[in-house]
Amino acid sequence: MNSQRSVALAIVLTIVTCGFYGIYWFIVLTNEVGQASGDYSFTGGKHFLLTLVTCGIWSYIWSYQVGKQVAEAQRQRGHIVSDNSILYLVINFFGLSIVTYALVQSDVNRLAKY
Repeated sequence: MNSQRSVALAIVLTIVTCGFYGIYWFIVLTNEVGQASGDYSFTGGKHFLLTLVTCGIWSYIWSYQVGKQVAEAQRQRGHIVSDNSILYLVINFFGLSIVTYALVQSDVNRLAKY
C-alpha cells in the first residue's frame, strides 16, 4: 500500500484545480482500496470510466462498494470493522462525493499505519 495522503491537502488541491486533482485522487484511492482488500479487479480506472459512461450514476455503486472493500481490508488485518458503505452512499446521494473521498482516505490512512 502506498504512503498516507493528507486529506486536507487533497481537498484543497481538488478545489484549486477545479476538480482535476479529485479525478486523480478518486482513481488512486480506488486502486489503493482494491489492493488493501486483495481485490485487484477493484480499480480506479474502471470505476472512473463507468462513472463517466453512466453520467455519474455509477458513483453511487462505487461509494457502496468502496465501503465494503474498506471493511474487508479492516477484517483481513484484524481491525475493528466499520462498514461505512451505507454512509458513503448517503453522502454521495447528497452530492458530497469529496466528503466520501475524505472519509475513505482517512480509513486507508489508518490501514497503512499497521
